[in-house]
Amino acid sequence: MKRVLRTTQKHYKPTLMLLYDLLVLAGAFFVAMTIRVNDLSPALEMEMLICLGLTLGSSSFIFMRLGLYRTVIRYMGQQAIVAVLQGVTASAVVLAVASYLTYAGVPRSVPVIYWCFALIAVGGSRWLVRIYYQMALEIHKTRVAIYGAGTAGLQLYKALVHGEIYKPVAFFDDNASKQNTLIDGVLVYNPANILDIVAERDIAEVLLAMPGVPKRRRREITRSLRERGLVVKVIPGLEELVDSAGRTSDLSQIYENVLGRAPVEPQKSLIAESISGKVVLVTGAGGSIGSELCRQIVQWSPRQLVMVETSEYALYQIERELYQQQQDEGLQVPVTVLLGDARDRARMAEIIQSFGVQTIYHAAAYKHVPLVEQNVVLGADNNVLGTLSVLEAAEACEVEQFVLISTDKAVRPTNVMGATKRLAELICQDFGRRFGKTRVCMVRFGNVLGSSGSVIPLFTDQINAGGPVTVTHPKVTRYFMTIPEAAQLVLQAGSMGRNGEVFVLDMGEPVRIFDLARRLIHIMGHTVRDEENPEGDIEIQISGLRPGEKLYEELLLGDKVSGTDHPMIMRAEEERLSSERLQILLGELRDACSRHDCEGVHRVLTDAVKDYMPKHSLVDTVWNQHRLQGPMRSVGPAQVKRLPVAEDRTIG
Repeated sequence: MKRVLRTTQKHYKPTLMLLYDLLVLAGAFFVAMTIRVNDLSPALEMEMLICLGLTLGSSSFIFMRLGLYRTVIRYMGQQAIVAVLQGVTASAVVLAVASYLTYAGVPRSVPVIYWCFALIAVGGSRWLVRIYYQMALEIHKTRVAIYGAGTAGLQLYKALVHGEIYKPVAFFDDNASKQNTLIDGVLVYNPANILDIVAERDIAEVLLAMPGVPKRRRREITRSLRERGLVVKVIPGLEELVDSAGRTSDLSQIYENVLGRAPVEPQKSLIAESISGKVVLVTGAGGSIGSELCRQIVQWSPRQLVMVETSEYALYQIERELYQQQQDEGLQVPVTVLLGDARDRARMAEIIQSFGVQTIYHAAAYKHVPLVEQNVVLGADNNVLGTLSVLEAAEACEVEQFVLISTDKAVRPTNVMGATKRLAELICQDFGRRFGKTRVCMVRFGNVLGSSGSVIPLFTDQINAGGPVTVTHPKVTRYFMTIPEAAQLVLQAGSMGRNGEVFVLDMGEPVRIFDLARRLIHIMGHTVRDEENPEGDIEIQISGLRPGEKLYEELLLGDKVSGTDHPMIMRAEEERLSSERLQILLGELRDACSRHDCEGVHRVLTDAVKDYMPKHSLVDTVWNQHRLQGPMRSVGPAQVKRLPVAEDRTIG
């Protein structure tokens, strides 16, 4: 029954449009006859009515063949106008031929008059509906300016005009020959007057559409506009978006559209205090947050940047990218890349002491909830004991500042990853309270748009593959921020942290993941396939919450929150563990990790993190397999040597 109703609705509008066209064509014929014979009630003989019937029947067939009823009126463009012109012309020709064949005696001038009135009625009505729809949309659109009046700017303008979010009201271009010209009625201004024009035209955002300009110049323009207090979004060219090799990176430049809020602008003084002229160390430098930290750090003229990473390939990638970035921007920052594990205290102390590190950003961690849930011991070893190792090395070498990258999943955690990050926070709180040599703080934020394994790249890949897009639960919500925002928050917090405080970004309202999926499908030029639109492109499927996941995340544990020097960053005072209790728990955790005792690790996390409430029992893959098979015989070196060659090859 539902399918019948949907099919009826699908053909409802085209049928109405066809009936309207037949009615106005009949009206155009009567008007033409009235004008020709100069009589308000022209006598119509049977032959004339037959002639009109043949004309209307043929016209309906012609109009359908030309696709007049497949065209969405609000997107009607030049091709639709040509189709209307062809259809009306063919209808007039049919009228003349039918008059001749039926001996109806229709005057020869009537088809010409008929053509004029039919064109006005058929084409004009569609044009009026299009104008009305656009006027209704523009009431709610955000007024924007496009920086760049070239091909990319024109393509962006056409896309936005037909969209439902933005209304372009001005162009800006550095080329003097383009200034003071009109593009579809919109004036091109000189960027020197951009502040006056923005205020005069009530412009909310500036969209930079200059994909052909070198990256260095684009960064200069973006930085200059943001320094003047303008909200700037960099838009890639359409060719870049179509290029399959660059889809994900290009889409990262329009992630801000998904946030539903303007990006939080940094305060330069706060960043410079922790970086400029200092030796800065980033652990986990090859990860999503770590690599973005490195990109931004080199822009603030540190004396040296030291990057530590366990992944050789990730380290190579960020080293190559920073080299190119410095070439593009004319920077000369010494960058040192080092392989190293944060859990290796001796290695970290050696690095810190050898290079005289003054500021540390600790981004090395396992962050993917399902993976850490299945690898409990390694998750705790890396996230907790790794943080402890770097902190001990930093304190011993008298590092000035230490900043931990934390997560909103540490607040009342329901999974192992969140619990390990909360315990890492407790360690930082203890160090910040007990030791005065190193200023320790933590930065807590929600999901990062575009980071490896995050929801946007996953959805992007699923959409590019034709769907379906998988959402764990229709009501699940998350806080989101862009990678640059996350990195800037970390850099600014370093100069404000003193005694183990937690810093949180005011991220606005949480975003429903189901709505985000729908929005991203539309941004990428597709439609959602559901019960209301069974002919859509991409389906959204509900896959169910994974182990350790919860419907919503929080950023604060309590209500002791105060402001900071930055209006969008809050400082939280939260409950701490006593040093004695913490030392006992860390000793138990270290012993449990050394024995690969998942239950022991889980017990320590439960004891240490007050609000840790796991929703599932242990799901560590190896631990569960071990329990299913019973006690396993340990295999020592001697036994390994005696294994057959085939088995030895399999183990390797």
